[in-house]
Amino acid sequence: MIVSHNELVAAVNKAFLGMKRSCGEADVIANMVADLQMVGLNGIRHFNNACNYLGLEQDCAVQINKVEPGVLEVDLHKNSVACHLPVILDFALESMVGQKQLKITLLNCHNRWLAYSELVKLAAKGIACRAYWSNGSQPKRTLYVLNRGCVAPELYFSDTDLVEDDLHSMTIELSIEDFSQTALANQYNTHIDSTELSSSQQAAWVEGIFVDDAEWAMLKQTATIFLVENSQRSLQGAGELVE
Repeated sequence: MIVSHNELVAAVNKAFLGMKRSCGEADVIANMVADLQMVGLNGIRHFNNACNYLGLEQDCAVQINKVEPGVLEVDLHKNSVACHLPVILDFALESMVGQKQLKITLLNCHNRWLAYSELVKLAAKGIACRAYWSNGSQPKRTLYVLNRGCVAPELYFSDTDLVEDDLHSMTIELSIEDFSQTALANQYNTHIDSTELSSSQQAAWVEGIFVDDAEWAMLKQTATIFLVENSQRSLQGAGELVE
């Protein structure tokens, strides 16, 4: 089915607000999901998966450690990347003043695909970005490269498993100089060109956003459940009318 950008953002916003979490901003996360969906990378599916675990998370602040100049390690305590990445990147950009490169390793995290739109924003600020992580299912490894001034990244996938990879981490490298894609692509056997992602996004703005019926129904159900619970609680707490 086809939905509008406003419909998608409103549904995700409502679902996340209903969870009443301390960490994460509903409007930012809603746009993360919409941006990922518009380029054809299953933003709704990733958010639905996240909803299965958000209620089990500690919902606490991250721990940032400066390992050495130009290197940060961030422990998310098994929390979603979506809830913390905007703040982490703000801190990283401040730490990058006077440096040409910065490496950030996110530890104990999940929902790494939802980092997409926050990483895209870096290119407009004159920062090149390279991000990579490993999955427990196929594709085994994902590489994201977005150089300065670009509007969409180059994506690379590999089904080759590396034993030493941590399946719950993500590495983000920032640089004031562009990354060489040729040197990086040799380890990956599948490539999605940035023009394909850009074309999908442009089509979504004109024709509407394609969503899987089952995934959309799951998202709407999540939003509705929280809305009903909150509404009933509000009515119970409102008291009776006084004439």
